[in-house]
Amino acid sequence: MLLNCIRRRLQLLSEKIPWYHRNISKRITRDDRSDETSFFMQLCAERYYISSEAFHTRSCTYGPLGTELKKNIIEQWTSAIRSRAYVFGINTSALSRTCEEPVRIVDIRALKEILNQDSFTKEEAFQKIQKLLEDSASVRTSLLQGALQQYTQALELVNRTLPFGLAEIGLCHHFDNQLRHSSSCSFEVTESSLVWFCSPRTSSQWMDYWAHQRLQWWRKFALGPSDFSMCNVVDDELKEGTSHGVKILYKFPWGSETLETLWSLGDTQLIKTHQGSCINLQCRDGRKSVVPHVISVSVNVDQGMLAYLFNSLQLLKKTDSKQKLHQRTVLKLHPSLTPVKVALDMGRGSNSELRQVCEGLLQEFLEVGISTWPGYLDTMSLSLENLHTKYDEMGVLFTVVVSESTLKSGLLLVRNRDTTIRETMHISEIKCYLLKYISASDNI
Repeated sequence: MLLNCIRRRLQLLSEKIPWYHRNISKRITRDDRSDETSFFMQLCAERYYISSEAFHTRSCTYGPLGTELKKNIIEQWTSAIRSRAYVFGINTSALSRTCEEPVRIVDIRALKEILNQDSFTKEEAFQKIQKLLEDSASVRTSLLQGALQQYTQALELVNRTLPFGLAEIGLCHHFDNQLRHSSSCSFEVTESSLVWFCSPRTSSQWMDYWAHQRLQWWRKFALGPSDFSMCNVVDDELKEGTSHGVKILYKFPWGSETLETLWSLGDTQLIKTHQGSCINLQCRDGRKSVVPHVISVSVNVDQGMLAYLFNSLQLLKKTDSKQKLHQRTVLKLHPSLTPVKVALDMGRGSNSELRQVCEGLLQEFLEVGISTWPGYLDTMSLSLENLHTKYDEMGVLFTVVVSESTLKSGLLLVRNRDTTIRETMHISEIKCYLLKYISASDNI
């Protein structure tokens, strides 16, 4: 979905939009303005965020770093949502034969058989196709319905006390309005959802609370927080039975797009899901028994991942002592989100001995959960500057170089992505230093 979303927006970019230009592997230059977003796509492909195959096709497969970034975003969302008491995780089926979803899985062989049957009249063929559609499983377009169906079971967990929430992450089919009349009008996305059940008299306060919390969450991990904003949904866009809606937006180069939506749904959909039976839906609200109001919070994780990648992309310029201009491209992802915290590489020295030290450090880092890139396994020899360029474009937080000095005195060369400062550190201190740095960034 990430790559397809970028491709769909290419035509919306104009010459007036400033962009980041850099010669990546000699294939995109400053003078090549025919397809500016290709720079971003190619950077993501070369630095393992999308697969190299996906760069040349319309597939939506992620590379190793893209997969890890998406996982980190989901973990941070889960941590934030589940930090409240009485929020429970659920897992519902992506397929159903009862819900009225617009996307269905149809047996193409059965459909062709009906269409190729010359003996059927137009009316008979229509009825056969209608029956085929009714018997086919539907694919969910949101996670809301599954949470509403599990509401009564969750009541026992909370002793019929409000408020509480049901959280889920799963695949859904979304629609793109610009492609509604094309053959690719629906696409699969990962959605994260919180369905919050609360008292009717406090639902507006809870809506404001979650809207504020969610915007703060997006901005917490952003390099440019002001690119994330919030607005109310206009009346014309409100869903049936919805009293209020809020969108959280990101300002892409082609315009603002929705990352997350919050809906105040009242009790209409909950009652409809349970076929109008209110008695079994009631909870305690002080001395009263009430049917709760529902607030739905849903995030398009793939769109959020795209937003963070764009937001983290920096082109920094500096002049050296000879007044020569240098450009540095960095994916300055938040330390909690960046897929690779440390890259391990070797300097000059005995390859076999240096590799043993690298492998020992790699094992130490992985055991304590520090994601590490084994750069020392790369057979292509790069200068230190080219290594830093590569790892900056990958978004790596720290580069740790093991050299001859390490074998003699135990000293490592450690370079910070954000400050570009290089310092020496003893090998016995590096693990604690990294853990302390990462932990501090989580609590910002």
